[in-house]
Amino acid sequence: MATELEELVSFLSSPSPQITKAAVDIVRGLTGSEEGIHSLANQSKNLISALSRLLTAPEEVSEAAAEALVNLSQNSNLAEEMVKLKLVETTMDVLYKPECCVTRLLVMLLVNLTQLDAGTDSLLQIDDEKVRGLYVMKLVRSFCRTTHEKDDDSFEHVGSILVNITKQRAGRELLLDPKRGLLKQIIRQFDSNSSLRKKGVSGTIRNCCFEAENQLQNLLLVSEFLWPALLLPVAGNKVIHYFF
Repeated sequence: MATELEELVSFLSSPSPQITKAAVDIVRGLTGSEEGIHSLANQSKNLISALSRLLTAPEEVSEAAAEALVNLSQNSNLAEEMVKLKLVETTMDVLYKPECCVTRLLVMLLVNLTQLDAGTDSLLQIDDEKVRGLYVMKLVRSFCRTTHEKDDDSFEHVGSILVNITKQRAGRELLLDPKRGLLKQIIRQFDSNSSLRKKGVSGTIRNCCFEAENQLQNLLLVSEFLWPALLLPVAGNKVIHYFF
């Protein structure tokens, strides 16, 4: 006989929209506490698969599903399961659908998943040389095209994703590739008034500088943009007066 949790997870795939919404709302509530996440862990594979399918549902359902996945992904074991189930790929696919209405939550989900090396590898598309770096290029483009001045800066957390992926050498090499010009685009976001964007950019620059020994020429190519970003935080925003 199915347990209550097994039944709850099965309801996420119900053909009835009312039952699905009720089930996903309950799951979202459970993921709001460590105790609730622990209780759902035994159903992780079916649960994650069901929630990922709901990311393309109407907003009242997809928002609850996305929020539940973000909460679950804070648990490293569940995050590993998500990466194995190709949730990084699913998230990127849904993120760029015109009808996507949970952009901010999906970006936050990617932040959590790229805390893992396997999640970073998936986002960098390490195993597919033909499209390697495409996901990151899309995210950088979205990060640089949107601004903090919007009421909902849906892509501001991309800065945190960039920090995560540049902890790996493959991520640093991707951003420093002069043919792609990604670091030059990212650095310009340091002028943003958003502290979250600035923090992401500065962390990404710091990580990329670990490649100075091997990528000095590429770093020099963006020095026109790099030096102001490195020196402005030191200078601060106060006018200094010199007296002799």
